[in-house]
Amino acid sequence: MPRDPQEAVDPLEHRFRDVRAATEALVAALSDEDQCVQSMPDASPAKWHRAHTTWFFETFVLTPRLPDYRAFDPVFGFLFNSYYESVGARHPRPMRGLLTRPSSATVGRYRAHVDAAMQAAWPRLPRAARALVELGLQHEQQHQELLVTDALHLFAQSPLLPALLPDWQPPPTAAGPTRFVPLPADLVTIGHTGEGFCFDNEQPRHQVLLHGGSIATRLVRNAEWLAFMQDGGYRTPTLWMSDGWAAAQAGGWDSPLHWHAGADGRWMQFGPAGLHPLDPDAPVRHVSWYEADAFARWAGARLPTEAEWEAASTLPALQELSGHVWQWTASAYAPYPGYRPAPGAVGEYNGKFMVNQMVLRGGSLATPADHTRPTYRNFFHPDRRWQFSGLRLAREP
Repeated sequence: MPRDPQEAVDPLEHRFRDVRAATEALVAALSDEDQCVQSMPDASPAKWHRAHTTWFFETFVLTPRLPDYRAFDPVFGFLFNSYYESVGARHPRPMRGLLTRPSSATVGRYRAHVDAAMQAAWPRLPRAARALVELGLQHEQQHQELLVTDALHLFAQSPLLPALLPDWQPPPTAAGPTRFVPLPADLVTIGHTGEGFCFDNEQPRHQVLLHGGSIATRLVRNAEWLAFMQDGGYRTPTLWMSDGWAAAQAGGWDSPLHWHAGADGRWMQFGPAGLHPLDPDAPVRHVSWYEADAFARWAGARLPTEAEWEAASTLPALQELSGHVWQWTASAYAPYPGYRPAPGAVGEYNGKFMVNQMVLRGGSLATPADHTRPTYRNFFHPDRRWQFSGLRLAREP
């Protein structure tokens, strides 16, 4: 039955429409060819992101809860599952770029099919399903950021270096010098309070003992990274963890990812708006944990732990907490004391990745503004560079 136009729109339904539309806006300027290619195993084609986020709602909300729902195409469950082993078999991640079919247009019809089914289902969704819808929206916002970073990495492989978002402007940065402000030397409580949405890895809330020291008010700048490079930072093995030195040598790292040395000796940086002169006062981005750790050692400092970062996020002096780069911490990605993954397939979302990865805090220029919070725990392997990742320094007491 058509809805009365005077009836108030459910806030969750309104958010669903906004998030889904934001994904489509990100790919509006991409061609079908742009959306099909996978530049490396860690990245995914844009149309895959669009389809996978749709698959999430179809698989976890519509199919199990609406007996009359009919899947758009049953094979899509195999093509667009990511890592949910308990849901079923899936197409191998490194081969997503070989999926020339379904076309981008067909993926668009898939999204419209699921969106229409969701719209019709709102009055019948129980509370548990609404929680899954919110998880699906947060999941889609994660993929919006991945879509940008993956497409940027793809365009960086082209000699044309095309602009992904031609009208993009870099976020404003904090003015003035970087200062170091004291960290608490006390028991602090970290983790999500239970108000509003959080991922399961942000709980339970618990106490951590901090030992003091200080933390930088701003992020590390490009100019500081240039000084590190000029001082032989990429040629000095004593600054690096052993695995990091091996990764740097194997990858031929001599600068952050997406930096280009100009013919006149000046550095350029490839970003969402294309290739532009490197801004010396912008926060450095596209560096791995290994690079961040080596830089911190060169600077006579260290990376903050995630507990230090979260505790310091309440300090008025701290700037650039979000909206520029994800900030590497010294903390390995591990469960909080008392953590239990959710039952069923949704329990595969975070818990099974709590090994061999490092935590990042904050949020990047590609992170949707309403998707970040001080307790958010992002995580990547320490050699990954294609994300908008940077660092903030800390010092010992």
